[in-house]
Amino acid sequence: MYQTYKERIVAFYHKSGRLPGYKEIMGLTGFRSKNAVFKLLERLIAEGLVSKDNSGHLIPRAIKGSTRLLGLVEAGFPSPAEEELMDVMDFDEYLTPNKEASYILKVKGDSMIDAGIHPGDMVIVERRATYKPGQIVIASIDNEYTMKYLRKKSGKYFLEPANVKYKPIYPTENFRVEAVVTAVVRKY
Repeated sequence: MYQTYKERIVAFYHKSGRLPGYKEIMGLTGFRSKNAVFKLLERLIAEGLVSKDNSGHLIPRAIKGSTRLLGLVEAGFPSPAEEELMDVMDFDEYLTPNKEASYILKVKGDSMIDAGIHPGDMVIVERRATYKPGQIVIASIDNEYTMKYLRKKSGKYFLEPANVKYKPIYPTENFRVEAVVTAVVRKY
């Protein structure tokens, strides 16, 4: 019976794009108590299908589906292609393991092209407690946001573009690192 309940919750998620609430789960399962729903959710959490964020809200995990990781492909000299199922991969989990602190931004401008970040790309960024020189960061400088390499010289931070057309930015007033870039997504 558990499998049926799980399938109903997954079908609800795929149809509505969100997880059902307690009352909706009661309707999907026929449960008459929230305690029964709580026990079902604990089982789904233990299985890794869903999890809870810091405020106790449910977050979909393996429920979203995953893509098969079949093997490696040579980017240098050609080699015989062998298809072998290595694993399955959930891109959402792979790209944003810390969902509560992560968000996506669309790239505008070409100041980071030599770092492989082009206009129209999407960057996944994560808020952190600390940031290190060398990381690509989202920073607020004099109340404007930009994405650059975080650098430090003579004890002072500055931002460096990855395009020779642009000069480094040295903050004069307000400077705050908001997030670090953790991934770049590009569709062809």
